[in-house]
Amino acid sequence: MADWVAMPAEFMDAKTTAEYLNISISWVYRDAPALGLVPYKFGRGRNAKIQFKVSEVTAWVRQQKLQ
Repeated sequence: MADWVAMPAEFMDAKTTAEYLNISISWVYRDAPALGLVPYKFGRGRNAKIQFKVSEVTAWVRQQKLQ
């Protein structure tokens, strides 16, 4: 049996994204897409999960830097 190796997380859920950005979860659902933070939807209907790509969130944060 092969050893299982944990892969680094490529996506984070809306709650984790909100915590990472230090903002409310409602902002993540309501305003983030309009400001360029693209959500990914996994699943359908009530079981659908909205997640954000970690690399895109960190890139978005760097773009918010004031000069």
